[in-house]
Formats: sequence, structure tokens, C-alpha cells
Amino acid sequence: MEKPDKRTSILTAAEKLFSELGYEGTSTRQIAKEAGANMAMINYYFGSKDGVFLEIMSNRIEGFSAQLAIINQEKISVLEKLMQVIEQYARRILDNIAFHRMMHRELSLSQRPEIYCRLKDSMTGNLNVIEQIVNEGISSGMFRKVDVRMVIATIMGTITNVAISPSKITAGSKLDINIPADKDILTERLITYLKDLITTYLTPQK
Repeated sequence: MEKPDKRTSILTAAEKLFSELGYEGTSTRQIAKEAGANMAMINYYFGSKDGVFLEIMSNRIEGFSAQLAIINQEKISVLEKLMQVIEQYARRILDNIAFHRMMHRELSLSQRPEIYCRLKDSMTGNLNVIEQIVNEGISSGMFRKVDVRMVIATIMGTITNVAISPSKITAGSKLDINIPADKDILTERLITYLKDLITTYLTPQK
């Protein structure tokens, strides 16, 4: 049991450090120290810091992929599926804002082409599932004909914007997204807003 536990502890330590210090600010030595491991273990399991980073990112993307698969298989309407996608994605991102900010920064900079390309490929699979749900709604007549990619960009872009620049929402109030109770309030506001927006936009006009 020691090896799997040590591998997990390395990933947990690395995610914490990446979130706090960023990719460039984190060294494999720091990861090893935080995990109570040694450099050889990191090299054995992941090959390099890039390997650790890619493993964490892939796990997160695959985790959402598993959620999408469950939602897509449920015997519910396409609108209910899309509402669940919105809720699950919003909660997943706002549950770990620091890491999402770091991930977004890495994807935006594209400084590590191999990581960037592999993550983009993984994310494309998730986007395809959401696109399939919306297209199914259009084909069935439940949704009006819309620019599907723009709908997806609206959902994901709004969630990312709240996570990265919460002051746009909290300005003039006492809410602080770094306070758990306030984050819960903002998460519910975000989910409610997006569900209302997307339902209104997709509902066929009479």
C-alpha cells in the first residue's frame, strides 16, 4: 500500500504548491519535501515536474468527463442534462479557485506545447459531450437553433470569469470569494444566473 499512497501524496502536495506558487514558482524539491517523498520517487512515478503537472490536470479533466458521462446517460430531458452540466462545472471550478486560476494561466500562456496540446485534446472530448447535448435539444425541437459553440463558451467563460475576477461580481458588497460562506453564496448566484440565462436563450420563441 505504500507506493500508491506515496504517489497520491506527491500529487496532493504538488497541487497545493502549484495553486499557491504557480507552475514556475514550484520546484520538484519543494514537492518532494511537502509530500514527505524524495526526488527519485517523483522521477519514478512522473518523470519530471511536467509529468506531475500533467497528471493533476488530466485527473481533473477526466473527473469532469466521468461526471458528464453519468449526466448524459440519465433518462432526463436534454434541458435537465444541460442544467446539471452547468451546476457540476460551476461547483467543480469554484471548489478550487486557486488551482483553476493557475490552470487557466498555463493554458493561456501556452509555454509548454506538449502539456498544452495534451490538455486541449482531453478538454475537447468534454466539450464534444456538451455540444452533443445541445445539438440533441435543437434536433428534438426543445431548443431553438443557436450557435452551439457560443453557448458553451458563454457557460464556461462566465464560470471562469467569476473564478478569476470575482471583484466584478463582489464590488460594492461585503462578499469575499475566499471566505467559504461567501463563496457558497456566489456559487449559488452563478448557477442560478446561468440556468436562467441559458434556459431563456434556448427556449424556442413563439
